Amino acid sequence: MVLDHAPIETPPRAPSPIHRFGTLAVHVGSEHDPVSGAVIEPISLSTTFAQSAVGQPIGAHEYVRSSNPNRWNFERCIASLERAKYALAFSSGSATTATILQSLAAGSHVVSVSDVYGGTHRYFTKVASAHGVRVAFTPSIELDIEGLITPETKLIWIETPSNPTLSLVDIRAVADIAHRSGIMVVVDNTFLSPYIQNPLEHGADIVVHSVTKYINGHSDVLMGVAAFNSDALHERLRFLQNAIGAVPSPFDCWLAHRGVKTLHLRAREASKNAQMVTNALEESPHVLAVNYPGSASHRQRKIALKQHRDGLGGGMLSFRIKGGKEAAEKFCQATQIFTLAESLGGVESLVEVPASMTHMGIPKDQREAAGVFEDLVRISCGIEDGTDLVADVRQALEKVVVGPKITNGFANGSRHT
Repeated sequence: MVLDHAPIETPPRAPSPIHRFGTLAVHVGSEHDPVSGAVIEPISLSTTFAQSAVGQPIGAHEYVRSSNPNRWNFERCIASLERAKYALAFSSGSATTATILQSLAAGSHVVSVSDVYGGTHRYFTKVASAHGVRVAFTPSIELDIEGLITPETKLIWIETPSNPTLSLVDIRAVADIAHRSGIMVVVDNTFLSPYIQNPLEHGADIVVHSVTKYINGHSDVLMGVAAFNSDALHERLRFLQNAIGAVPSPFDCWLAHRGVKTLHLRAREASKNAQMVTNALEESPHVLAVNYPGSASHRQRKIALKQHRDGLGGGMLSFRIKGGKEAAEKFCQATQIFTLAESLGGVESLVEVPASMTHMGIPKDQREAAGVFEDLVRISCGIEDGTDLVADVRQALEKVVVGPKITNGFANGSRHT
């Protein structure tokens, strides 16, 4: 997609919905089956659809790569939740990123926040360059954006909150600058979900999600989605969706659509649990620092109050533990409810060390410049009982930080008489 550097306007928003989030999540794209009356939509596994005459499909679909009833219904639902005119589903969050970058002409330049998902960083640095797209990273995009824009800049890429340091970006401030230069803004909204944040309402042109995470919410689907309001963008990205063919299966779309019906309930519970865990970590003498946008202590709390529903912080947080890399790794092995695993946003709570796992592919100096130190632990709070999660974190901290100081019941291994 070749864009001029004349100023652009944010595309008109989709019409304001009549109903609120929970009602939309349950009902949009979930009309009763007209044949059987089924309340829950059937799974359409057919790869092709009959035509009444040459070039005249009986219904809205011709071939599964191009469209499918389950994918169509899921896309309609997400568009309604992100207050967008359009949504397109892809086979993964990475495929969503790749398709958007593929839409840029060779020689294009992209500005991205430094603190991004490791897979996004990998695509930007090792794949996008293969078709002539260069990406510049900055740890403070609101301050640096004007100096980083070149005549070839076509896109600004934001994660807010960022992964894994939970830094926030004022979307409107960046979008205003970008649009004056004819540049589009993409926001990765995976960490918060459409329930807590709607980037298009703050001036973004495209919002993307790894559906694998909060939208599906049950750790059994690999998918991605992009939502936007521009007719021209829809035409271009839908063409690429079909041409590249990185599309999800009907069954995955059905599962993700089922998952999104409880998104508002899960997002609220995960946020409540994350706040409880954050409070416990902030009180602990074994913790160096805690990153959680729902906390009053977060350095960008004002942005959260402006952009997040009810100021919610979401279910993700990270913290630096005393004892360095060894302590971080042992903490993740000492938890009993939190599972040591990559990914996030499921009903179950997870814990990991980004520097050694999800962000290992980023060079150490670049990781640490973005705040991803070897003692940083990332937590995804699920929907278990929050009191149990707090107790699990506390026992793991005691076991890892205090335990090694005690040998055979004697502090520091020495007997006192």
